[in-house]
Amino acid sequence: MTFREATSDDLSAILRLLADDPLGTKRESLSHREDRYQVAFDRILEDLNQQLIVVTTDQQVIGTMQLSFLQYLTYQGGLRMQIEAVRVHTDFRSKGLGKEMIAWAINKAREQNAHMVQLTSDLERPEAIAFYEKLGFVASHAGMKLHLG
Repeated sequence: MTFREATSDDLSAILRLLADDPLGTKRESLSHREDRYQVAFDRILEDLNQQLIVVTTDQQVIGTMQLSFLQYLTYQGGLRMQIEAVRVHTDFRSKGLGKEMIAWAINKAREQNAHMVQLTSDLERPEAIAFYEKLGFVASHAGMKLHLG
């Protein structure tokens, strides 16, 4: 397995992973790839505080996640890493890849001297929440969102 930053050649595979779950089928539309997804992908790659990661085996993308490094004034000017959009290909689920991906991400946070790793998981994904709790994540805050359209 190889962990690396995504390239434009990976976009289609990443979009398939994002759409391949019950929530993803509701909010992703692969027919819009040419416009909004490409613009977002390009912006992520240009942002030095973002890392869009793919996991590959035999040239196949089998996992993805986005790492965002957030600079704060709190915690004496601390740096946090936010993990988002963690997805594992259906054929590779329940085989330890997710655990390996999170461990890899935590190591990246340590390399950047981040003081905290944080993530959110939709309440409609109780298995994912249990997974993160087993890895030591604690539901310490109440998250709130306001969708703007």
